[in-house]
Formats: sequence, structure tokens, C-alpha cells
Amino acid sequence: MRPALILVVSALLVAGCGAGAGSSTNGRGEGTAADSGSASTASGAGDAAEPLLGGGEPVARVAKRVRPSVVQVNVEGAQQTPFGRQQSEGLGSGIVYREDGYIVTNDHVVADASQVNVTFSDGSTEQARVVGKDNFTDLAVLKVPRNDLPAARFVEEEPMAGQLAAAIGSPQGLESTVTSGVVSGLGREIPAELTGGRQEQALVDLTQTDAAISPGSSGGALADRDGRVIGVNVAYLPPTQTGAESIGFAIPASTVTSVADQLIRTGEAQAPYLGISTATLSPEVASQFDVQAESGALVGEVTGGSPADQAGLSQGDVITEIGGTPVEGSGNLLGALRDYQPGDRARLTVVSGGEERTVGITLGERPESASSPGQNG
Repeated sequence: MRPALILVVSALLVAGCGAGAGSSTNGRGEGTAADSGSASTASGAGDAAEPLLGGGEPVARVAKRVRPSVVQVNVEGAQQTPFGRQQSEGLGSGIVYREDGYIVTNDHVVADASQVNVTFSDGSTEQARVVGKDNFTDLAVLKVPRNDLPAARFVEEEPMAGQLAAAIGSPQGLESTVTSGVVSGLGREIPAELTGGRQEQALVDLTQTDAAISPGSSGGALADRDGRVIGVNVAYLPPTQTGAESIGFAIPASTVTSVADQLIRTGEAQAPYLGISTATLSPEVASQFDVQAESGALVGEVTGGSPADQAGLSQGDVITEIGGTPVEGSGNLLGALRDYQPGDRARLTVVSGGEERTVGITLGERPESASSPGQNG
């Protein structure tokens, strides 16, 4: 079972920039539509002034609402290759966040860019500057000199598994492409070593969808049937390498708005810090280490002098709740921490040696050296 698992997950890629002439890309492999009965694909710019279609065409209705807010992000930069440093071009997607020129995209789309240009649904193009980037969430904010942009509506509440989802972006440079499916799952995690990109830590608390996501889709919108953005597309499993059909991932809208607002205000995003490495507690791990808990985040290394160390957490403890929110694994823990700010006080429910206890902890601020998944906890 283990080799098969490695074969499947090791091909998970950041959706990345689509390749331009003479370019390189983070994502490779073709995405496919959801299933032939429910998935649809269309491309071309939408016209927000036209009346919306009726309820019998929910995906078309979503496309009309969201397309004007989705942009193509074209990047130029230099990359280190075996033949030296060479110029490269690439593209991704983005979403108009505010009408006064702010656009949200993925960090890995603009990470090494020396120049960024944004193409809007009406065909106009503007040069953009990078306002701020956050590698930990793989989000970035761009700014263009416009005050009349059609801002998307980001929804704060968590979507439900099974609800309609439409992905809109520029896969392989095909601007305003729409694919549809459903929300397949919530709270998913992609370990750092599996993203195929430049993330230094796990991407956590992701929304899974079977709407097709492909290279160039990164930074595009995942929207619900009301045309509200529920996530920013970030990664996918390429079926040509894994045999898995239509497994894509998006960063939840609540995370996007929190990080984007911080980047706009200060150019950087703060994250609360516990100072532990964690792993998801599985039944196999619980049995192997005789842990008296069914699920949770298993504490590994505890950094000396960190908030976790000062609160008395130790290796082998299992965190099962934070602030009353159940913790099913390390991804849930890191996702729940996004509701807090450095300096906040949190209450953890911890299982130690078969006994449950409550631990109060004052969250710190993530240090620059905290580049691993554990150190992000």
C-alpha cells in the first residue's frame, strides 16, 4: 500500500503558471472536467451588462457573474537552470479583490517575477506591482492603476461538500475558461514536499473540488452557484500521472480575505505560532505509539522557549481541540490557528498519557526561521 500511496501523492502539483514561449512552469499534466454528466467547459470573456441566464443554467449564470472579476496574470522573470540564469515567461490567473486596483493571486504565480502584467476580461492590460506575498498560504496581492474594477464577492462561510463549484481561470492561456463540478471535500492538506512548487511548508485547510484545474488556473476563482468566490485555485492531481480524475484544491475564501487584507495594509501577513511540529494522528500511528486518542494533531518536536514549551506541551501529546473547535489532524490545527492573531490567548484540549487536560497558551508570532510545517504550528 505504501508505494502506491507515494506514487499517487507525489505527483500532486501546484497548478502554477501555464507555459509561455521559452518558459518553465510549476505545474504539468492535463486537468480533466469533473464527470461527463455534470462538468462543463467554456471559454471567452463574459459581459456583466447582459441579463443573467435563468436557473436552468446555473454554471452559465455563475460564469456571467464571475468572469469579469477574473484576470490573466502574465509574468516575466529569470530562473536558475543547469545552463545558468535564463529569462522565462509564464502565466497564471487572479481575481479582482477591490475595485481600486487590488488583485489576489497565488504567491507561486509571481514569486520570481521581474515584471507582471494583468489582462482583464474586456481585453485591456495593465502593468501591476506586487504589494505583498505570503509563502505560507501561497497568496499574493497585486495592484494596478485602476479605480473601476469589477470586484468579486468573497464569501466567509465554509462551503458544503457536494455543492456546485465552478472554476474560472486561464489554463494554458485560455482566458476566462470555466469548468464545473462540486465541492468534493474540506480541510485537505498538501505536504510541502508534494506541491512541486516553492512552498516551504504544507498547504492546509484546502477545499477539494472535481472542477478541472490545470496549469495556468492558479490564482483563479472557485465560485458557488450564487457567483460568490469560495476559494482561490492553487493545485491539482494530474490524472496522466496518477490515474486520479479531477482532484483539485483551492484556498478557502476566509483565508484569502484575511491574508489579502493584511498584505494590503502592511505588505506582509502575520501568523500565530505555537512552536511545534505536528502530524495527523492515524489509527496506525495511535496503535504504534500507544496513544489514547482516536484523532488529533500529534505533537512531535517542541521548540525550546516557544509558546508551546512555556505552556508545558511535550512530544507525544495529542491536540484534539483548540478554542472548542475539534482538531482532526495537523491540517485542521493550522487551519484553526488562522482565526487567531499573535498575542491571542487560546485554550487547547490535549491528551497526554491517556488523560485529557486543558492547556491555556498565549500565541506567539511566526519567526522568519519557521519554514517547516511544524514550525508554522
